[in-house]
Amino acid sequence: MGKVGPIFLNLLLTLCLAMPMVQSTIEGPEIEQWFKNLHLAKQKLTRLHFYFHDVVLGPSQTSVAVARAPNTFKSPTVFGLVNIFDNPLTKGSEPTSELLGRAQGLYGFASQEEVSLLMAMNFVFTSGKHNGSSLTVLGRNPVVHSVRELPIIGGTSVFRLARGFALAKTYFINATLAIVEYNVVALHY
Repeated sequence: MGKVGPIFLNLLLTLCLAMPMVQSTIEGPEIEQWFKNLHLAKQKLTRLHFYFHDVVLGPSQTSVAVARAPNTFKSPTVFGLVNIFDNPLTKGSEPTSELLGRAQGLYGFASQEEVSLLMAMNFVFTSGKHNGSSLTVLGRNPVVHSVRELPIIGGTSVFRLARGFALAKTYFINATLAIVEYNVVALHY
């Protein structure tokens, strides 16, 4: 494993032991009951609107580079750069607007022809009627396009068996911050 492996595993174990365990709201019998009643459930449509704040530099950084190819910064499309993020989702476009949740995941610059991301993320809702629920997005995000469509491939809690799409539109961008407006449509049970 080399020297980094055991150090990393020790750190991970220390963090897991130091953090309080969160009691899950999902128990086996609850899931079984939900599944038994699924054939009676009506499909629901939920529309959501929020803003995603991706801060790549500065004291409030929410996105960090974790990998790059040897020639990434020679590429006009930053091909090969991978970032992990934990970005606020807010009701309004201002960073101080009401916090609805977090976008957690990663994006990689995946095109050699245009600035385009492969995005894998969860919209994790932490307030309101969707508190404790999440939607999973996995898809291509050609960021130079004015509006991008990304597929919703799943969800948790109130969004179980979700499918749908998220429309992303850049609201503001500079060297340290991107604010992206999201309009989401999700079908779920």
